[in-house]
Amino acid sequence: MSEGEGRKLRAGLIGLGAMGRNHARVLSNLDGVELVGVVDPAGDVTGTLRAPVVPELSDLLALGVDYAVVACPTALHEPIGMELAANGVCALIEKPLAQSVEAANRLVEAFEAAGLVAGVGHIERYNPALQSLRTRLEAGELGEVFQVVTRRQGPFPHRIADVGVVMDLATHDIDLTAWVTGQEYTSVSARTVSRSGRLHEDMVAVVGQLADGTMVNHLVNWLSPLKERSTVVTGDKGCFVADTLTADLTFYANAAIDTEWEALRAFRGVAEGDMVRYAIPKREPLLVEHERFRDAVEGKQSDIVTLRQGLRTVQVAAALLEAASDGRTVAVGPAAADRDGHGLQPAPV
Repeated sequence: MSEGEGRKLRAGLIGLGAMGRNHARVLSNLDGVELVGVVDPAGDVTGTLRAPVVPELSDLLALGVDYAVVACPTALHEPIGMELAANGVCALIEKPLAQSVEAANRLVEAFEAAGLVAGVGHIERYNPALQSLRTRLEAGELGEVFQVVTRRQGPFPHRIADVGVVMDLATHDIDLTAWVTGQEYTSVSARTVSRSGRLHEDMVAVVGQLADGTMVNHLVNWLSPLKERSTVVTGDKGCFVADTLTADLTFYANAAIDTEWEALRAFRGVAEGDMVRYAIPKREPLLVEHERFRDAVEGKQSDIVTLRQGLRTVQVAAALLEAASDGRTVAVGPAAADRDGHGLQPAPV
């Protein structure tokens, strides 16, 4: 969609939960965008929004919007997304894209058939530490990559009621791992437990493999008083540690790789080397995500998380749940190609 000179895009928001309010804050101050309406049956309980809050999606559509941000419960992503697609409205849908592979597929097909720009809010791709990590991996600074380990744990989020920790939190780690490495998952195994008395799982431990043989481990839970968000990538030349809470990236060098001692040259061992913490510009990831999506709606070249990439993450998450249920390793088939014929290799940001 190409916009006329000086015309602001008209944006809508669906959902005023914790994440929805963050979206409202960013949309209210986003260059080139006007937040014209918000959908939430409970209304604006804080009374702080400048945009009108309406009870139904049809009320928002009547206001006229170019695109909408979908930040309602995951179970509602499909019906709301389908209605947006049917009405010619572009959409940025919070992660996960949907609560099942089938629902995610239907959303992909609907937006592609309508020729609309649509994306998924996998915000970790816009974390400065992970952006720097991906650039450095692409440049070969780690050499051969052996393993990716992520840890994502913290207190129980009472806002979540319709999915478990796999769909709500592990989807972050699935997407960022595929994205920073540029590799698809080929197999996963997992164990889950439920300790809160809820219908869904509270903890998951994952072992997986990527297409190039890289080993993957994810530890995710929402029952810990310790809040932790880390990604550790280990390879031939050392390891990178990305703390996505603080957006810090640290490199621990493998000193043995550069040894000049003749007796050790043939041995590819490991020794402690220099540690470097990189100075990284730290823009807010949510703002960057919105800027990229706005540009895409305007018809500019922009890297967003496509619905097909979001579908792939849901496919891997579903495989995790299947593996945990059956106690076996589940193969993850190759991703379907994007409409332009390029596959689901994550796009650079």
